[in-house]
Amino acid sequence: MRLVIAALGAIFLCAGGFNASAQTFSDAFAGFGSNDKEPIQIEASELQVEDRTNSATFVGDVVVSQGDTRLKTQRLRVYYDGSAAGSTQQKISRLEASGRVLISAKDQTATGDQASFDMKQEVMVMTGKEVVLSQGPNVVVGNRLTVNLKTGKADLQAQSSGRVKVLIQPNSLNSN
Repeated sequence: MRLVIAALGAIFLCAGGFNASAQTFSDAFAGFGSNDKEPIQIEASELQVEDRTNSATFVGDVVVSQGDTRLKTQRLRVYYDGSAAGSTQQKISRLEASGRVLISAKDQTATGDQASFDMKQEVMVMTGKEVVLSQGPNVVVGNRLTVNLKTGKADLQAQSSGRVKVLIQPNSLNSN
């Protein structure tokens, strides 16, 4: 159990997510876990560790939190390089969240049906019938969000309808 918790700590030190001080949607994914002064707390109904597949799976109302940042999903699977029986310094290669994924920090949220984080490529992809990004009253909707965690560049596509929807409330960006 301690090995899994240590591995998950490493996940969020290099995974993308919301930065509490982010000003734009693309910046919002740049710093989840970068604050090593805040503890990371993980809650789930069940934990399954599979050393054979180098993975650990949290199932059932999974909540990951660090400071103001939250990741909520029904299932979070963590893939790591090496054996869980080895060193506590596991290298996380990939995260997969499924079952209505919500990432939030302060006034920013992103929701979708699935999200994957590729630690080697430093890319996060969120997909779903609707992928919704919001910051305060402003909303952007598509079907596939790809974020380069190194650069903060975000690409939102609407593959089903071919059209991305944006709602910006007048003067709402002036307060940021």
